[in-house]
Amino acid sequence: MSNSEQRQAQRGFLNPSLVRSFSFWITSLCILVAVLASLLAIWKFAGTDILWRTVATCAVIGSGTVAFYWVNVLFGNTSE
Repeated sequence: MSNSEQRQAQRGFLNPSLVRSFSFWITSLCILVAVLASLLAIWKFAGTDILWRTVATCAVIGSGTVAFYWVNVLFGNTSE
């Protein structure tokens, strides 16, 4: 596959590999923070109020990055 064919095969308004990498790392960080907050709550180093706020915040941020990736692919054009 030549370079021009590979460029046309990529789909996204922004660089798809960069957006995919960004989304992966942000979502992974959110999962890590949520797991850490859950462990702290289990061992009673943090209250349940902090746990649910942290998990909800991570869910919103993680969902937002996944949605950003999806919108980038959806609105990107391949006719360059």
